[in-house]
Amino acid sequence: MVNQAERVLSGPALWSAQAHMPSVLGRQIVIERAQGSYLYTANGQRLFDGTAGLWHANVGHSHPELAQAAFLQMQTLETYHIFGRYLNDKAVQLGEVLADISPIADPKVILNSGGSDAIDVACKLARRHWQAEGRTSKTLILSRDFAYHGLHAFGTSIAGLQFNRDGYGTESLVPETARISTHDIAAVEATIAEIGADKIAALVAEPVQGTGGVNPPAPGYLEGLQRLCRENDILLIADEVITGFGRTGDMFATERYKLEPDLITFAKGVTSGYAPLGGVLVSPCIWERFYRSGDDTPIFRHGATYAGHATACAVALRHLELLEEEKLLPRVKELEIVLTDGLRQLERLPGVADTRVAGLLGGISLAEDISAERVTDALVDEGFVTRPLRGNTIQISPPFITTDDELRDLLGAIEIALSNQDGKL
Repeated sequence: MVNQAERVLSGPALWSAQAHMPSVLGRQIVIERAQGSYLYTANGQRLFDGTAGLWHANVGHSHPELAQAAFLQMQTLETYHIFGRYLNDKAVQLGEVLADISPIADPKVILNSGGSDAIDVACKLARRHWQAEGRTSKTLILSRDFAYHGLHAFGTSIAGLQFNRDGYGTESLVPETARISTHDIAAVEATIAEIGADKIAALVAEPVQGTGGVNPPAPGYLEGLQRLCRENDILLIADEVITGFGRTGDMFATERYKLEPDLITFAKGVTSGYAPLGGVLVSPCIWERFYRSGDDTPIFRHGATYAGHATACAVALRHLELLEEEKLLPRVKELEIVLTDGLRQLERLPGVADTRVAGLLGGISLAEDISAERVTDALVDEGFVTRPLRGNTIQISPPFITTDDELRDLLGAIEIALSNQDGKL
């Protein structure tokens, strides 16, 4: 019999992300292929993808049109960088398309490789903006309790999930950060007053918190954040890495909640995860200073080797067409009704503490005596993938192509799994 130490030493070379390695070794599920809303493991199991991967597989898996877009682009130009005088045509085309659908009027578009990159760039740009304005004390970045903004240095530093911030020898990798209340706008106002608006560069907020437990905004909260930012000269950064490109039923959640942010970060849904791509939409109040003619015009030193990657941009362009051709945003609004009705039924169960919905984002918070991790493990055995989140919450965020019956089957499987837990942790 293999003991724990031998199992650790004989495990795969790949170091899993966000994993307590001794707990997952020997239990890892290897996904070998996927089609539509379904995953197929190396041992032949078929699994309904109730999380769309990490919130991203919006058009489903293995879409032939996106595979063809990548294939054709690689035959022409795999990529070329966009530093200095150089551009590639697909990055230029994507920039124009994104500017056209942006909730921010007349934006500039910064492209990079993903959500964590986008947050890093947006926070740096916010600080760079105030330095260029001569308001050099405005360096601090606010973010919400329970927020998740990726795991680069800035994302780690502004995380509202303490376990992502711990263990690095300092309270924050980037010191000028602070957290605000997730739902209480009066408490946010008090925090700003305590810190001093003259020290605050920006406030970063997910319109709907994802990893923090699928938390839609309290009524009036986002409007209150926007008001406080305007009154105190604080840039508002909307983190739409999860919600962007249809997840809430509108192209951007800032449209659903009628926000007017200064910067919007995006990633996952721009390609449905078919290629790593992210970026930032930048309002004129920020970008104009960097575009004016003159020897004293500042440079914003952003950029990465794969920023504006031509193949990723080609995939994004075709993907955005598919959202329209397959009428997937209206479909999200239809599925929101099904999800809302199903979660109301689950709320009747004694093991369910609360449920939350925003578009095709759902969260089921369980009673303290039932483990969300145990429930999600049980669901895998029944052919469904979900994920445990903060707050003992089960994540529901399937692809936009999900049928009504598939969504009901997932919720039915959750009900059965809950009934089988019998109050066991």
